Amino acid sequence: MHDPEMTPHPTMRILLIGEYSNVHATLAKGLRNLGHDVTVASNGDFWKNYPRDIDLARKSGKWGGLSLMARLAKCLPQWRGYDLVQLINPMFVELRAERIFPLYDYLKRHNRCVVLGAFGMDSYWVQTCVEQKPLRYSDFNIGEELRQNEDALRERNDWLGTAKERLNRHIAESCDGIVAGLYEYWVCYHPAFPQKTVYIPYPIEMPEASVPHYSGKLHLFIGINASRSAYKGTDIMLAAAEEVAQRHPEDMELQIARSVPFAQYQYMMDSSDAILDQLYSYTPSMNSLLAMSKGIICIGGGEPEHYTLLEEQQLRPIINVEPNHESVVNALEDLLAHPEQITRLKKESIDYVRRHHEFITVARRYEDFYTTLLSQS
Repeated sequence: MHDPEMTPHPTMRILLIGEYSNVHATLAKGLRNLGHDVTVASNGDFWKNYPRDIDLARKSGKWGGLSLMARLAKCLPQWRGYDLVQLINPMFVELRAERIFPLYDYLKRHNRCVVLGAFGMDSYWVQTCVEQKPLRYSDFNIGEELRQNEDALRERNDWLGTAKERLNRHIAESCDGIVAGLYEYWVCYHPAFPQKTVYIPYPIEMPEASVPHYSGKLHLFIGINASRSAYKGTDIMLAAAEEVAQRHPEDMELQIARSVPFAQYQYMMDSSDAILDQLYSYTPSMNSLLAMSKGIICIGGGEPEHYTLLEEQQLRPIINVEPNHESVVNALEDLLAHPEQITRLKKESIDYVRRHHEFITVARRYEDFYTTLLSQS
């Protein structure tokens, strides 16, 4: 009998512009696996230096912007005739928002469909958290109270009532589709654009790994970006972890990576049983998912709403914490008091990522979404 699932899609020419935490590079790999012609143009996400086909990194100094604009001018004639162009963010290249307007309009004019990624910081995310507050907590609010840390204030000033906000609105209103990568971003875009917003989980390339052995001593890992510690909640998580480690030196060992390159970060993380990450999130991010794919338990964002959106009825591998010191301490104490659940949570973490985030499975969801858009164009 003919299985409609096995019907191959026509080959698409796809251009992915910009990068966040390896999302586009991994998606490109999945789409190529399905037979599509994919080009990634990005700055590699700054120092993380993820792979790309066209390098759009901006050199430092006053000539950096001019040099990047010259490279973009060379690229533009080749960036025509694609079936699909996907932008990682409204600020998809390292230029001022005013300079991105004409670049976006050119891409929209000369390609069949343009998709905006709702994958990170933008004006819809900031405004929704500051004004509507649909989330109990976020980068910008705890309940009805707005967070006043330096990063939150800077992002609000950057994205509200500025050229960046105008650019974001222009792209969101005129593009053909919007993909949200986390529950949080779906909550911001779906109410505003219900007809063209879809949720597709982030893609992860699964490692060849069995469930890691648990030695009986909990190896806990936390990565700290010194410049964004308060904003991401790692300051609270670190203080909680240090308190519990001092109380249980025989049962727990804490490893801290402070602003290290990605390769070193991964190497340090690989020997861990659990990772502390993203205190203010409802959903695991790329870092957490990468850890979970290796059987490392994520202590961070795993709210019920995100499982509902994923339609996940069984697996609950994430140890969800509230954004405060006491909640993190209690979660760690509970894990140490019940070591028998550690091996199960490790296995469930791998199963969860394989079920929802495996990069070819995710690429198929993008393929279906792109095909639907192209049939309407």
